[in-house]
Amino acid sequence: MAGIRIDNLVVGYGAEPVISDLSLDIADGSLFTLLGPSGCGKTTLLRTIAGFIPVRAGKLFFGDRDVTDLPAYRRDIGMVFQDYALFPDKSVYDNVAYGLRARNVPEATIKTTVGEYLERVGLSAFAQRMPAALSGGQRQRVALARALAIKPTVLLMDEPLSNLDAKLRVQVRETIADLQRQVGITTVLVTHDQEEALALSDRIGLLRLGKLEQVGGPEDLYARPVSAYVADFVGAANTLNVELSAPTTAGALAHVALEGANLQAFAPAALPAGKAVLIARGETLKLGPAANDANSIPCTVRRRQYLGGRTSFRVATASGREILVEAHGAVPGLAAGDAAALRFDPAQTLVVAS
Repeated sequence: MAGIRIDNLVVGYGAEPVISDLSLDIADGSLFTLLGPSGCGKTTLLRTIAGFIPVRAGKLFFGDRDVTDLPAYRRDIGMVFQDYALFPDKSVYDNVAYGLRARNVPEATIKTTVGEYLERVGLSAFAQRMPAALSGGQRQRVALARALAIKPTVLLMDEPLSNLDAKLRVQVRETIADLQRQVGITTVLVTHDQEEALALSDRIGLLRLGKLEQVGGPEDLYARPVSAYVADFVGAANTLNVELSAPTTAGALAHVALEGANLQAFAPAALPAGKAVLIARGETLKLGPAANDANSIPCTVRRRQYLGGRTSFRVATASGREILVEAHGAVPGLAAGDAAALRFDPAQTLVVAS
């Protein structure tokens, strides 16, 4: 096994680079997710790591081994594709055995290895089935077993769950997480699904226009986004344009002007006075009867939806800005049309550059 190091990578198809001067370290044995919208460069980066796309500049290492100019077949990778890419004319057993046979592994060893990985993905009873006789989730598990059976240095997964329905997606997601931890292989997964990334990853790299906007653990990206872009992409967040009354240092509480009130919010980075963006997750906000409360602003309840485990509110400020509030369980005493006070928790409300 080996970690992955990317140094000042530049990749492109034409005159303009898709990936520009990107550097990244992925720890040995970890599951790292490349997250982002369509067109951000995440699949291009994955295919470059695989060796399918040439590097224009920079270096790529698997452990201490420089693989920058090596073809894909010499990089010792396992690949799981979005569309499964199983051989339709081969049984489940023969699909999993394919990479081992290509490496001239003895048939007795192949039998043992294929049996081991089919058992790991829960498909031992399906060894002689053809792919057409399998569900989408079963086919993706066969593809996973095939990729891991060759014991690659690195496992790469390109949107492996996007063709599955919601229930199957959760089931296969759990299979991937369990199996990756069992074998301890360095894994890079590409997805546009933020819930999938949060559930699976040791670390996440959120891409924006070929650059890494933020790299960190799931909780870092959710609770400490470095920009409004990250906050908006990783879970729902309220992003509000505000004014900083004075410069602030990194890690300090800043004073921001919002709806005529002077509120406090945490500043992850140093900021100058002037325009900024306030970020508040709906579940960190508190809604109560209208009152003069510290770090709060008056609002009006526009909509109330009871959703069982939580109650969702849409409130409007005096200037007409709408803010989402998510409260745990039922919230008695507040209905659409009521005046209320919206309180911001200074420790969980962030202010970042606009």
